[in-house]
Amino acid sequence: MTKEKISSRTKDIMKKDAERIIQTYTRQPIALNRGEGALVWDVDGKEYIDCVAGIAVNNLGHSHPAVVKAICEQASNLMHVSNLYYIEKQTLLAEELSKLTGMDRLFFCNSGTEAVEAALKLARKVTGRKGLIAATGSFHGRTMGALSTTYKEQYRAPYEPLIGGVTFVQYNDAEALKKAITKDTAAFIVEPIQGEGGVNVPDDEYLPEVREICDMNDILLIFDEVQTGFGRTGEWFGKDHTGVKPDIMTMAKSIAGGFPMGAMAAIESAASRFERGDHAATFGGNPLACAAALASIGVIKGEKLVERSREMGAYFMERLGGAFDPSELVEVRGKGLMIGVELKTDGNAYVEKMRGKGVLINCIGASILRFVPPLVITREQIDRVISLLG
Repeated sequence: MTKEKISSRTKDIMKKDAERIIQTYTRQPIALNRGEGALVWDVDGKEYIDCVAGIAVNNLGHSHPAVVKAICEQASNLMHVSNLYYIEKQTLLAEELSKLTGMDRLFFCNSGTEAVEAALKLARKVTGRKGLIAATGSFHGRTMGALSTTYKEQYRAPYEPLIGGVTFVQYNDAEALKKAITKDTAAFIVEPIQGEGGVNVPDDEYLPEVREICDMNDILLIFDEVQTGFGRTGEWFGKDHTGVKPDIMTMAKSIAGGFPMGAMAAIESAASRFERGDHAATFGGNPLACAAALASIGVIKGEKLVERSREMGAYFMERLGGAFDPSELVEVRGKGLMIGVELKTDGNAYVEKMRGKGVLINCIGASILRFVPPLVITREQIDRVISLLG
């Protein structure tokens, strides 16, 4: 493999990063500075087909004109006032999300991990119990509460003791959940499709069985839809594939078209238990974020991106199945444009090779390639990706 050439401009950026930024990220040796649709360009003008989309954030593609316009107009009017006052766009967004999710009330924050923190607090407040159950392979965030329900030991171990009372059960195994419930269990938190765990799609009967078990044992069901939301899986939300309604759900990533935002939604009987002062976020639901989110939802509807995700996802998965040597392929799995390719070989080598050819992809662990491109990716761009994989 030819060693990638790194320009002096990129080297300078990398040097300044190393000197002044806390080194918590493993970055690839490119610096991106412009994007449009499913394409991005680095500081040297090289073009890439983006199959990472900011880790499933840029569902609308980069710099969608409708979102850019909404942000610019709102920024020139009012960016932030805090939740000491009523915010009209926040109420409009809450109404819109209530319709889309089937949930009753919303709490707005700034990220997925914040949404999970709110969900865990609410579950304990509602039930009066402390125990939480999460799944093997789960990823719910890196703040202390969310981290406590994140499965990967290397993420949790350096920061223990975390919050107590968390039990992990096998994902896609309803019986394991049933056996793990105790008299102190407050909730089960689960991703409808696991993202960081390897794009793991459960059996069709799993989530309905989980809902039944939670009801029988009077515990809350929390869906983490941070990565699976807003058309990513070929439905508005991952839960819509089975019609199961949780008690609480979290959203973030693509909610505002790339602008930082998160939200927790809950059914009335749970939401009403949060009282004034129980939880807060200074920037949560600010006018600028809400304007971006309203515009983003409008684009998803107007451009039929949920349907497009379903169609392009099926096409992409079919093409990916034939793009690898059968001797190194375990399987291609996913829904919509949330796709995982599990290999018997080193997936990171593909990431490096494809970057050199002008395609950005992501590897989970050592051997699972994740394809989560913008929902606006074209058939021709998918064909280009496939041709370069060979």
